[in-house]
Amino acid sequence: MCGALDVALLNERLSDRQIIAARATGVKTIGELLDAPLESVTHTAEEIGIFAGMTGRDAVRKMM
Repeated sequence: MCGALDVALLNERLSDRQIIAARATGVKTIGELLDAPLESVTHTAEEIGIFAGMTGRDAVRKMM
């Protein structure tokens, strides 16, 4: 998702929902999001192998 996503809130207050989410900044299109490095990810995303620094495209592949 875009930079408006609050990953800290998802990790701290909504962790019981086990949301898989990641944040990338400076993107305006889906194509840019897929090519951008992830700035932060939820703990649940990390559990399935999604980490900050990987591209959005690689993160989507992990979710398939």
